[in-house]
Amino acid sequence: MVRYGKEHKAETRRRNIEPAGRRFKQDGIDGSGVSTLMKDAGLTSEAFYAHFQSKDDLVTTAIADQLKVQAESVVARAAPGRAGIEQIVRGYLSPRLRDHPGDGCPNAARLDEIGRCNDATRQAYTDGVLVLIEGIASRMAPEAPSSARVKALSLLGLMAGTLKISRALTDRQLANELLEQRAANALALLDAGQHV
Repeated sequence: MVRYGKEHKAETRRRNIEPAGRRFKQDGIDGSGVSTLMKDAGLTSEAFYAHFQSKDDLVTTAIADQLKVQAESVVARAAPGRAGIEQIVRGYLSPRLRDHPGDGCPNAARLDEIGRCNDATRQAYTDGVLVLIEGIASRMAPEAPSSARVKALSLLGLMAGTLKISRALTDRQLANELLEQRAANALALLDAGQHV
């Protein structure tokens, strides 16, 4: 019998998280069975329980990971100030993210399901969103980011809702116009100092 070290187990666990997060965003949490999730990771269903206590454990881990990656890759890399806010808004409200939910934000893809998840998953979501909005708020009001937290959360809600509506529309021209108009509206409201 081959014994694997801690590094191998950690790497195998990591290999499960990213494809599972993508699958949850594409097919939903309830629509993603353990066997499909393990097949996506190139593992057997039996290997699942060597890495996760339950599907809920994987959901919690995947959501936390997705929000961490989003904060690091989108928010942390955005330019400072108003230019960074515009990068974030236009990147989020893009046809590319609309058309590829597996590559996008868990907010726009699975928020309704996350709200019905267990407390641990909802706490992981809350913790991840707080990091995201802190990054956005620091660009809105670098001198007092805590005062911009609610505004940043409102902006995130506006963007997630807009992306969900855009995905539901069958008229692609209308869906594209919605994304563009809502991005322009959000930036205009921010420039005017109003809540989005």
